[in-house]
Amino acid sequence: MAAEMQRFGASEEDDDEMGMDVKEEDDDDDEDEEKNMVTPNMVGGARRCRPQEEKERTKLRERQRRAITAKILAGLRRHGNYNLRVRADINDVIAALAREAGWVVLPDGTTFPSRAQSTRPTGGAQNTAVTSSSSQMPAQPTSPTSLRGISPGYKSTVDYSSSHLKGVFVPTSSPYDVSSSTRSQASAMIGDGGELPNDPLLGGSIDSVDTTQVVDMPSKLQERDFSGTSYVPVYAMLPLGVINMKCELVDPDGLVKQLKILKSMHVDGIMVDCWWGIVEAHAPQEYNWNGYRRLFQMVKELKMKLQVVMSFHECGGNVGDDVCIPLPHWVAEIGRNNPDIFFTDRAGRRDPECLSWGADKERVLRGRTAIEVYFDYMRSFRVEFDEFFEDGVISMIVVGLGPCGELRYPCNPVKHGWRYPGIGEFQCYDQYMLKSLRKAAEIRGHSFWARGPENAGSYNSLPHETGFFCDGGDYDGYYGRFFLSWYSQVLVEHGDKVLSLAKLAFEGTQIAAKLSGMHWWYKTASHAAELTAGFYNSSNRDGYAAIMAMLKRHGATLCLTCSEKSMMNQNTDLSESLADPEGLLWQVLNAAWDASISVASENSFACNGRERFSYLLEKAKPISDPDRRHFSSFTYLRLSPLLMERPNLIEFERFVKKMHGEAVLEYQT
Repeated sequence: MAAEMQRFGASEEDDDEMGMDVKEEDDDDDEDEEKNMVTPNMVGGARRCRPQEEKERTKLRERQRRAITAKILAGLRRHGNYNLRVRADINDVIAALAREAGWVVLPDGTTFPSRAQSTRPTGGAQNTAVTSSSSQMPAQPTSPTSLRGISPGYKSTVDYSSSHLKGVFVPTSSPYDVSSSTRSQASAMIGDGGELPNDPLLGGSIDSVDTTQVVDMPSKLQERDFSGTSYVPVYAMLPLGVINMKCELVDPDGLVKQLKILKSMHVDGIMVDCWWGIVEAHAPQEYNWNGYRRLFQMVKELKMKLQVVMSFHECGGNVGDDVCIPLPHWVAEIGRNNPDIFFTDRAGRRDPECLSWGADKERVLRGRTAIEVYFDYMRSFRVEFDEFFEDGVISMIVVGLGPCGELRYPCNPVKHGWRYPGIGEFQCYDQYMLKSLRKAAEIRGHSFWARGPENAGSYNSLPHETGFFCDGGDYDGYYGRFFLSWYSQVLVEHGDKVLSLAKLAFEGTQIAAKLSGMHWWYKTASHAAELTAGFYNSSNRDGYAAIMAMLKRHGATLCLTCSEKSMMNQNTDLSESLADPEGLLWQVLNAAWDASISVASENSFACNGRERFSYLLEKAKPISDPDRRHFSSFTYLRLSPLLMERPNLIEFERFVKKMHGEAVLEYQT
């Protein structure tokens, strides 16, 4: 045995310290075992019992191992929804992790990627990476039907045992879903020799020859062939400051050159924000569309399409904002006299990024409600650019519904000190929102509930630091459920009212609403970041069903951003914030598709490399979806001098071709 252990670079003592095969057993079994424990040392031909001190140390180590193992298993069962047997050991855990990563683990322990089932052996001991000690443990299938919110690939998930969702599609791991952490975990499973696992990203394979791992490394990145797939239109988002505060087109000659380049690459069109603060800047119902008319005419002459955003929020202060476009001056003047038209936090701080939804029904804007102001603006746009609608140049109108144009509360304003991964704060303390809350509490018969949570922390609090969002906290109590239901209902009603008028103003043209991805603290029970944003999506409730039903009523498209760990800032620690952008993306995407809602998308981070483009392609056209669903369009964020550099243009052109379902060379240097 010692020789065998030395062969793998470990001693019996090291193996004993690792505790790889320690099971969750009773202490009574341990004591019975130690009573009969003897050592093979022979003194004078007689057996000698271990010294008492060594027995006590062994007993202590065993108890420590079992305590740690019990906590690991409990965490996996509770927060990861792993179906582990009562006396599971480390082999069962590794097998479960491998299955969640999309690998196949046979009863005898043979493990291989699911994509290679047709070429891998179905039995025997070859290529064995993990051997399960329990033949009784059933293989966990990677079927499309799974729990709500489960994330694809290697990511862990929250326990959703109380809220299943039928028909949820979770694709198998794509070649671009494998993170460095996953590869390091697999390397640890193989050994300390530095060999790499069978990584789809590398396209290599691993064979076992006399217990030595041999890796076949490819020289080129293997890419998926998208030829013959569905045609997904590609749009390019224009810079935020393409129209200045005087509603003039900035650098039209330079823009024409860039648009011609995009046209030569068969980009379908462009997306542009129509800023409320520019068009209706000085007086109510006095609209200046001059700069936009010149831009639209330019796009029309190039025979490209337009996606137009009705931007009823201010620009500046958020990630990616490189210009400052405030709300109209006359609205700011009203706000100075009546700051309750803006969202307000518990400390009374106002956020002038957009109007509070409490003003939707209040005639506080020179005799008009906020809803009427939005409708008049949209109707003016429709009349001004009637020819572009009739000619089909304007293909979609994205209706701004909140901060950053997204349907959510401004729960995490940087100007108020919020920093990732803070949970944010509820924004319901202006007099009009409190009036709505009081009415809801009176209808419920509990007028003392007409208040915001008093123990929800501050912008940068963590869930476990609060009495409201912690596990078993007030968010899941009677008052918490009432408040969160009201808070999220106000959000849905705001979207419902604005979209109903948008549908009326833009009859015959596709309208859309943008949804944000509050992915941090997604793996906790409360989903605190989503709750403060207005998405009542705790672990025992689907917070997006009501939103999808509302969009369905208006025939609206869902605009969803694609964000992923490998595309985020390297300084962003997703594990510390229990974030799961992939899990959230697939939950929202499946909710939309189940409601037969078309989904448009855009990237949330600067994207120029081939690997990132390939990730976006995998999300736009999921290879494993049995219904062959795909995005209705994709908008690239955004047109910039960096994109115009030749290497980036080459990659972008390949991306556009693949989005269009055209054949391209598998690899170019």
